[in-house]
Amino acid sequence: MKTAILTADKDFKRAVIDPRIYGSFIEHLGRAVYGGIYDPGSPQADSEGFRTDVLKLVRELRIPVVRYPGGNFVSSYRWEDGIGPARLRPRRLDLAWKSLETNAVGVHEFAQWCSKAKTQAMMAVNLGTRGVTEACDLLEYCNHSSGTYFSDLRIKNGAAKPFDFKLWCLGNEMDGPWQIGHKTMDEYGRLACETARAMKVIDPDIELVACGSSNLHMPTFPQWEATVLEHTYDDVDYISMHQYYGNTDNDSADFLALSDDMDRFIRSVIAVCDFVKAKKRSKKNIKISFDEWNVWFHSGAQDKDIIENLPWQQAPPLLEDIYTFEDALLVGLMLITLMKHADRVKIACMAQLVNVIAPIMVPENGSAWRQTIFYPLMHASVYGRGIVLEPALSTGCHDTSGHGDVTDVEAVAVYDEEHCEVNIFAVNRNLFEDVSFTMDLRGFGNVALKEHIVLENDDLKAVNGPFGGQVAPVARQDVDNDDGKAVCLLKKASWNVFRFKSGGRSDEMD
Repeated sequence: MKTAILTADKDFKRAVIDPRIYGSFIEHLGRAVYGGIYDPGSPQADSEGFRTDVLKLVRELRIPVVRYPGGNFVSSYRWEDGIGPARLRPRRLDLAWKSLETNAVGVHEFAQWCSKAKTQAMMAVNLGTRGVTEACDLLEYCNHSSGTYFSDLRIKNGAAKPFDFKLWCLGNEMDGPWQIGHKTMDEYGRLACETARAMKVIDPDIELVACGSSNLHMPTFPQWEATVLEHTYDDVDYISMHQYYGNTDNDSADFLALSDDMDRFIRSVIAVCDFVKAKKRSKKNIKISFDEWNVWFHSGAQDKDIIENLPWQQAPPLLEDIYTFEDALLVGLMLITLMKHADRVKIACMAQLVNVIAPIMVPENGSAWRQTIFYPLMHASVYGRGIVLEPALSTGCHDTSGHGDVTDVEAVAVYDEEHCEVNIFAVNRNLFEDVSFTMDLRGFGNVALKEHIVLENDDLKAVNGPFGGQVAPVARQDVDNDDGKAVCLLKKASWNVFRFKSGGRSDEMD
């Protein structure tokens, strides 16, 4: 039998995980907003029109931050359309997704929803068709207390206290030719720099994210990052990363190796950030906001047909991928990758949250339900908080068509010092062989197993639905724990969460 050994020691710390790596994304796209988080005609809606069943599942995921309102949508969005009396708000053509935008939901409604969902907003400004002035106007509206035109307008519209949004994206995917207002790297770098400087005059405490490449395969990557950071290094805090994956060739073994591409992508962006740091002789580290990531490919043909042949619908069913069990495995692998890079990746947003390439689905008539990918995100968000430990993993390999030899097991250990817990996340991505997995936790003294959670299914294409699911986690009692060395069988193609109680407490981390 194949074997793998993970050694975890509380004295070998990599980084404190920023909980915002378990964030998500709500864009005015498809049924994410209308029919997703907001559905006043539903019997499950509260007095303000928000779906209570969706809110319940979002709180179950413990999503700490949600990016809004886009996405491609933001690059032609006029934020003023979404304020004031709803009956007076203009209906607009959404040029990004060829849909009809009613503006029934705007900044006030989203702030209310965030409060109900127990999350924070990550706002995006339009740097496609607009610029410095409009970004500053929105920030003043949201964050300035009173006594100015826009702050007093917010008060007039019903929000006496500022929304106090502290995390802002400077546009979206501006390197993409599909983007409304697409710009060259120098054009965007200059605009982002001047916008950042002006916004920080209004509120010096905000954090700003500059647009990185739209994906790893853009022809301008990584020169885009280098040029943008040449312009913005002193004025922004993060560079964004976006990446989606799909099993378009129906090659499941190679599909589960795609998290290795994500790892290389992150390492490349870190290298570019540090190159610019050295060039500028700066002491500041630029951090990463991986604010769009997921599996996305199932709905492609349907989406193309709706956008091209049935345009200008209100909340059409776009990007409604139904996720399989193997998709959940790759999501788990991607989450492990994000945790491993917690020293530089401080924000990440699974795109998206509801209906649109999402862990939560809402039928037109019925209750919200959990997709397969819901579970790895929930487990990571709930149990993956604390200190990520230096990975020391010994594992065998297997061959794949596009990546050659890849590891059988990917795993990471997180030490929750406050609750004296060690939580280990592991995926056996070998589709044919079980692996004997040893967790060497002797550096923690006495440890006791709290639970072993497993997501597994004999059918890689198994899915969930509104009336029940084929894919759901189960608890197992199959770990032999002897003097700090715990051994368990990782079934082929499985997502695993091991939770141990630790008796010791390490020194405080810087």
